[in-house]
Amino acid sequence: MRPTPYVASLRIYEPITAFSPAQALRWEAIPITTATGRDEQLRALRRVIITEPPALKPDGAHILELDSKRYVAPWSTAARVWAALDDFKNSMPLPVTKFFVPDNIEEAININSEMIEDKVPHILTETWMVPPRWFSLFQPEDRLRGHSDDGAFTILRTSIANAKSRCAFTHESVVSAFGHGPIEAEIADLLEWMSLFHPESIVELDYGGLASYLEKILIADGQAGLEADTSIEDIQLSLQGLSAGDGAKAGAGYERLISRWRKVSALEGAT
Repeated sequence: MRPTPYVASLRIYEPITAFSPAQALRWEAIPITTATGRDEQLRALRRVIITEPPALKPDGAHILELDSKRYVAPWSTAARVWAALDDFKNSMPLPVTKFFVPDNIEEAININSEMIEDKVPHILTETWMVPPRWFSLFQPEDRLRGHSDDGAFTILRTSIANAKSRCAFTHESVVSAFGHGPIEAEIADLLEWMSLFHPESIVELDYGGLASYLEKILIADGQAGLEADTSIEDIQLSLQGLSAGDGAKAGAGYERLISRWRKVSALEGAT
């Protein structure tokens, strides 16, 4: 069982040559067999109990080796925590946030903030849901699924060039169908984020522990577990419908996708 089984992650793995010599030495020293995913989650759980200024602690990274080349997705913990705090503060009136984030905790998070506010995190996370726009970056052949010591898993992986091209198509389809708005803006932000990384990077979507929840739901519905997960195919069907001006086709694909993941999201209230 994963320490944080309710988190899905979208990661950018850059070639190790994209990092500074000092960083590259650190990442080269990490054995490929190290359980970096579990380590990252355990640290996240620890921060729930003990306030630790992330900017002052050595950070880790996820490592991939493909075709004898090493790719790295740093945890970017300090940047992600700082960005999360900033988003939270912008989501409600300032006097209210003080009841949720005490001054001492905010001060701990903001340590060396001037050094991290311009840094771009290599990882985006979502709890209890995989955003539909993330699926649009992949094709069915990019999907790897099965079981490990942590339970069921699903990982989607492709080149950043493929991901950016597919994201651009998704953005164009949504704008053509609906014009500019919140959904279009989220897709544009995703494309802008990917444009900041090395052109030979790898994009990975990891369901994390949501794969186990999804598998149980699909089996309970009389389906063949993770093999019945057609999330990529569903978003493709929806985009094909949008491009062709076929609202029924677009709606069918999107509704099939959302109805599946809505059941996973509902588990948040049951835990």
